[in-house]
Amino acid sequence: MKRWLRFGIIGLTLLGGAPGPISGSDISLERMVGQMVLAGFRGLEVQPDDPIMQDISHGFVGGVILFDRDVLTGSRERNVRDREQLSRLIADLQEHASTVLFIAIDQEGGLVSRLKPVHGFEALASHRELGEGSPSSTFAAASDMAQALAGLGVNLNFAPVVDVNMNPENPVIGSLGRSFSADASAVARHGEQFARAMDAAGVIPAIKHFPGHGSSLADSHLGFTDITQTWNPHELLPFREMIANGFGGMVMTGHLFHRELDAEYPATLSQVVLQDLLRQELGFTGVIVSDDMQMKAITDHFGFEEALERAVYAGVDILLLGNNLEYDPLVARRAVKAIVEMVERGTLPRERIEASYERIQALKRQLEKP
Repeated sequence: MKRWLRFGIIGLTLLGGAPGPISGSDISLERMVGQMVLAGFRGLEVQPDDPIMQDISHGFVGGVILFDRDVLTGSRERNVRDREQLSRLIADLQEHASTVLFIAIDQEGGLVSRLKPVHGFEALASHRELGEGSPSSTFAAASDMAQALAGLGVNLNFAPVVDVNMNPENPVIGSLGRSFSADASAVARHGEQFARAMDAAGVIPAIKHFPGHGSSLADSHLGFTDITQTWNPHELLPFREMIANGFGGMVMTGHLFHRELDAEYPATLSQVVLQDLLRQELGFTGVIVSDDMQMKAITDHFGFEEALERAVYAGVDILLLGNNLEYDPLVARRAVKAIVEMVERGTLPRERIEASYERIQALKRQLEKP
């Protein structure tokens, strides 16, 4: 079996075909920041003058996220109609990028599946259902999923969920069947096999939601989510074990507030959680991606620019702007402009941007490998 994982940070050489070497001194600040933005957009097809295509061409985004449903309009045809349409859409997006785009999706299985039977795709078992079987069965099921994603051109899956089912009534994890098990070791075993299957097909896996959403009483999509009284350090075990075993995909943050970890900021905005805990204690050296920065756990308490600044300062490498809970076709360029101005006025160090850029490009380079 090949070394786990293919998507480890194994060298800081730039993706072939991209402009210049990887050093941050050899590329514009604006383009480095653009690689840190992953945004959603509307449309089953794209035209050269569409905002998302302009953002791709001008380097304002390093990736996109695809949804089957538009939350604000209720439309069931946001980016996905069928296989042929989706493959064409992804090819059109990539064609306009000077550096390969992350094409991201939430394809966990069960209720969180953007590619559904109505679109011509097979129904997928939920994490809870997979957790009732063996880890090898999870690998097999996830392999089928991964092959389907890779065949479409999707190269980043925001899965598996490695939250421990500490609270079966949890409105966003346990009650939706999104956790493999209440046993943290079982979550780690199933999560690793799911991620290995993604990796084997050339799809980057992202484990979520750090430091653990399984015990929460609230949904961070809807507002402030305080896990101070419910969270247990046991919830770190799946992250800890997978990282120790060589996991090299992404880690997604949760917008989770724990007063004893950080008395001021939720995890996504917390240097203590992302640097001290995830990077130093758990030893993760790869790409950190935020959960959607437009979720109400963030937007109800922090302004747009404040949240971006705090997230980048804390250590987030990729800012996810789903553009579905809110919608602004110019959100990516607004984010880039704001962060560039922060660096220019000295509130964010350029070195932070360069470090994220290098991690992102090293990971993207692996997408080019056979």
